[in-house]
Amino acid sequence: MNENLFTSFSTPTILNQPATVPIILFPTLLISTSKHPANNRLTTIQQNLAQLTLKQMMMIHSAKGQTWSLMLMSLLTFIAMTNLLGLLPYSFTPTTQLSMNLAMAIPLWAGTVIVGLRFKTKNSLAHLLPQGTPTLLIPMLVVIETISLLIQPMALAVRLTANITAGHLLMHLVGNAVLALSTTNFSMALLTSVLLVLLTALEVAVALIQAYVFTLLVSLYLHNNT
Repeated sequence: MNENLFTSFSTPTILNQPATVPIILFPTLLISTSKHPANNRLTTIQQNLAQLTLKQMMMIHSAKGQTWSLMLMSLLTFIAMTNLLGLLPYSFTPTTQLSMNLAMAIPLWAGTVIVGLRFKTKNSLAHLLPQGTPTLLIPMLVVIETISLLIQPMALAVRLTANITAGHLLMHLVGNAVLALSTTNFSMALLTSVLLVLLTALEVAVALIQAYVFTLLVSLYLHNNT
């Protein structure tokens, strides 16, 4: 039972070779890159959502922080598409892998810290010691603030991994319950199917929200360092 439950989180293989890289690159094929994209409802919705999200995210940034807008929107789009594609049957969600999420979080976090140390050195170091701290508590607070700074990328990665993994596990368990009840109690199976549909709609929202939260937190780290 445990093997079947976690099979969807194991890395798929093609000819005994890990297929992680093609899977990660696949969502980019769904984004229109033409200078003159087709004028349909899907692309219009995508453009409107991207413009609205970008406007909300860049509102608090200075001119230097706004130079990161393209990268942040690319990150948001990639995570959202990856999460949504992972909801399809017989698919694989790379964002359920902590290693991949750390590979995204650590460079982005390190980039914001380096930008802060380069352009706002005094302000960046000042965050390690709140104003008005008693002399005896200075060494302890510096250590605590340093640890809290270093743990930020781990928090980013674990938050995304935990939310996506928990939703997939819950859908898997409810789906198994529907199959089991379909042979014994059809009415309960139908009721559970309705619950599964509602849970799927919730997971679509969670996939988009977690992509936005991940990108927003990176944006806030950038705002604190620019």
